Amino acid sequence: MSELLKKINSPQDLKRLSIEELEILCQEIRDYIIEVVSRNGGHLASNLGVVELSVALHYVFNSPQDKIIWDVGHQCYTHKILTGRRDLFPRLRQDFGLLGFPCRQESVHDVYNTGHASTALSAALGLAIARDHFGHDFHVIAVVGDGSLTGGVAWEALNQIGHLREKLIIVLNYNEMSISHNVGALSKYLSYLVSGQHYLRIKDQAKSFLKNIPAVGWPLIKAGRAIEEVVKKTFFPGLVFEELGIRYLGPVEGHSLPSLIEVFEEAKKYEGPILIHCVTKKGKGYPPAQSNPEKYHGALPFDRLTGEPLDKSSIPTYSEIFGQTICELAREDEKIVAITAAMPEGTGLSQFATEFPERFYDVGIAEQHAVNFAAGLALGGLKPVVAIYSTFLQRAYDQVYHEVCLQNLPVVFVLDRAGIVSDDGPTHQGINDLAYLRHMPNIVILAPKDENELRAMLKSAWTYGRPVAIRFPKGQAIGVTLTSINEHIPIGKGEILKEGRDLFLALGSMVYPALEASWELEKEGISLAVVNARFAKPLDEEIILSFARKGSVIITAEEGVLAGGFGSAVREFLDRHEMFGLRFLSLGLPLEIYPLGKASTIKKIYGLDPEGMIKKIKAFYGK
Repeated sequence: MSELLKKINSPQDLKRLSIEELEILCQEIRDYIIEVVSRNGGHLASNLGVVELSVALHYVFNSPQDKIIWDVGHQCYTHKILTGRRDLFPRLRQDFGLLGFPCRQESVHDVYNTGHASTALSAALGLAIARDHFGHDFHVIAVVGDGSLTGGVAWEALNQIGHLREKLIIVLNYNEMSISHNVGALSKYLSYLVSGQHYLRIKDQAKSFLKNIPAVGWPLIKAGRAIEEVVKKTFFPGLVFEELGIRYLGPVEGHSLPSLIEVFEEAKKYEGPILIHCVTKKGKGYPPAQSNPEKYHGALPFDRLTGEPLDKSSIPTYSEIFGQTICELAREDEKIVAITAAMPEGTGLSQFATEFPERFYDVGIAEQHAVNFAAGLALGGLKPVVAIYSTFLQRAYDQVYHEVCLQNLPVVFVLDRAGIVSDDGPTHQGINDLAYLRHMPNIVILAPKDENELRAMLKSAWTYGRPVAIRFPKGQAIGVTLTSINEHIPIGKGEILKEGRDLFLALGSMVYPALEASWELEKEGISLAVVNARFAKPLDEEIILSFARKGSVIITAEEGVLAGGFGSAVREFLDRHEMFGLRFLSLGLPLEIYPLGKASTIKKIYGLDPEGMIKKIKAFYGK
């Protein structure tokens, strides 16, 4: 670690440094972030883009007295390094280590837990009103990415901010990207405002030149600001933010510490809502990330010199299998269209976007709109597939229920990152989808045991003529040899993989661990028939009843919360058939906030690995 960075133990230490030293510090922080992320993986490009922005914020404002809220949160690494967590940073995203997102339980400097987007403005406004209610005196700053403004809740907040006119500072970090390139009319509008980096460079160069002219320099700068405001109103009539009642400053060069510090100091004096438009570059300072920020958004460990990933496994991920398969199906059926919420690469849809650009829709960070939009496409006779991470589909719960399920529309939801998710902490766990989807009318819920079954499920999905959700875990698939998509999976039919006296009914990612556990238990006289459930809804009632009528033990396994999940569905089914005396065991996850760690570590903690299931089942039989 560099000598200057070693001296920074809190934001207050920044205030003793000169601008020149702060610029050196920024480079040291960049090097530190690259060093740690290359080893641990993490959100690289977004964090490299906000180093100067973060340093300037902590130089001008006084955290934790002043409240800085990071929208999305995956650009908070510099913030964490500056706020007493420098020495913890090598434990970034490691088991029980430093979370890659703001976390109130981790530091008083983390004001608001954020794992997604578009929420900071609402929270900041609430904090500002609470501040004034109690007569406190501090600044509230919301750092918001331009991608976050594609989310409707951000505009709901802006509408109220402009109406109430509370003292509030909004820092708009404009880098033309959320995870992938931003889309839509707003992105074009912001591009129009900045009018190219040359404008920013010329403005900063002129300001530096004038500052060095004795006596007349500062008056000229002040006059220039007045002229700049006139130019903005002339060439950018009806600025959206000004029209909403929010003062607009910018665009500002987001990698120029003098410019950032100056505009933040000015913003402190304003008594109403103010928006500072900063222009930054994702991946700044590391050429591989700067040239390919999508690849280095959520980077796996990589070789720092070449930028190449260290893990070069030949086994594809479930996301890649989905992307490949949906392209195969789309070549055969021109009605298939694909939708993503700002994550074509993360969800495996990049190939589809390239091959079928006229049938691909990236709606931005707007999951609610994505689902509603899909309902309209289905009503019009198309076959939409909506690819969204499990945890983020929660944001569109009402739309899934009202717009799709109540109308019984054939929309296929592909839920990536279902179950326990490594490295990203509580906000990214995909553990609730079975519970929040199972009680919706008409919907079919599937989970594949391997990649070939995922392909068959995608092929079968539209034949059901109903809403369908297919969930699968993050990361590598099982590694089976891919076959052509010939199998049709009858709705609600499971698959018997191993014969036995009692029933072990496993769903999706738990099927192979259940098989492994069952063979070990067989050696100790516990005979379990392992069934690949395939469907969380509808259940294979025939298989369940065939064992229940014999008085067999019934065990279920799922990688999701037990409350309202797959095991609950089986138990409720048995109760409806008045089979109350059966010995029944559900293996799954409790209602808790899960620790940061690898998926394998968390599964071991909660007994969802083969060894843990063996232990729980033996204890159950021992009773």
